[in-house]
Amino acid sequence: MGSLDTFGRQAVDLRVSLTDRCDLRCTYCMPEQGMTWLAKPTLLTDEEVVRLVRIAVTLLGGVREVRFTGGEPLLRPGLVGILTACARLQPRPELSLTTNGIGLARTAAALRGAGLDRVNVSLDTLDPRTFQRLSRRDRHHDVLAGLTAARAAGLSPIKVNTVLMRGINDHEAPDLLAWCLERGYELRFIEQMPLDPQHGWDRSTMVTAAEILDRLSTRFTVTPEPAGRRGSAPAERWIVDGGPARVGVIASVTQPFCRACDRTRLTADGQVRNCLFATGETDLRTALREGGDDPRTDARIAELWRAAMWGKKAGGGIGDPDFHQPERPMSAIGG
Repeated sequence: MGSLDTFGRQAVDLRVSLTDRCDLRCTYCMPEQGMTWLAKPTLLTDEEVVRLVRIAVTLLGGVREVRFTGGEPLLRPGLVGILTACARLQPRPELSLTTNGIGLARTAAALRGAGLDRVNVSLDTLDPRTFQRLSRRDRHHDVLAGLTAARAAGLSPIKVNTVLMRGINDHEAPDLLAWCLERGYELRFIEQMPLDPQHGWDRSTMVTAAEILDRLSTRFTVTPEPAGRRGSAPAERWIVDGGPARVGVIASVTQPFCRACDRTRLTADGQVRNCLFATGETDLRTALREGGDDPRTDARIAELWRAAMWGKKAGGGIGDPDFHQPERPMSAIGG
């Protein structure tokens, strides 16, 4: 039996943040400057990351996918070693990575060799000038090169994550879909969520899932997949022009998918979060370090983890009148 909550949901998808740092400063995620980073002594070591993943896979039970996130996980020096160790676990979980793609051109082959199965790459625009406006960095060409390298390395399926911003890149939705279809990438649009450190999110300016589909419909015929195909996936998938092509839309705000959520998150400083919008956390790092190599420590951590998941709420509560944005921004939680 895996880790269950009071609503019968089982945590099978583990998101592991490896750092809160990033080499972009996307406007919906970080301010241009002034971020306070996690102190290095608080960060999990490579060995601690692997140990907690092992506990999740072998003792917590049920974890079938481990996705490494950030911040930007390619900034983690020990990433290849972490992947290599996690790929040796039995049962072996699927290993994936969410990245801005900037470092993929030089690392994709090594990551694949270490055991990485697939990648999700963020790309919000096809226009280098718009990219620089959104990310405050002139790195558009690096992202495109990273996508090409990921495909060459066999890190597939390659999913492209896009956040549309009103008046900035929302008009690009059909162009982005056409571009991804031509290259065999799976495009997923994501509604902008209230997870910025500035707490400046404004629901009225968010481009909704309904609006995204309207924009796509100006060039494509999009129809929903048959009922029951979605499962616990965050993206609702739509058939493009009769298929087989698909496009995903993650409506985290307007159509939350909490009822089927099977995710748990481990932050770079060793805290378990049972929901992206949780306002509380469970500290595994302290238990890990205080327990040392005592064989009972792993079992104790598994119990703490189960208790954290048991207390998971029915939903994130974005639409509730008393909703409060988490203190941690997305970059310090992990996607």
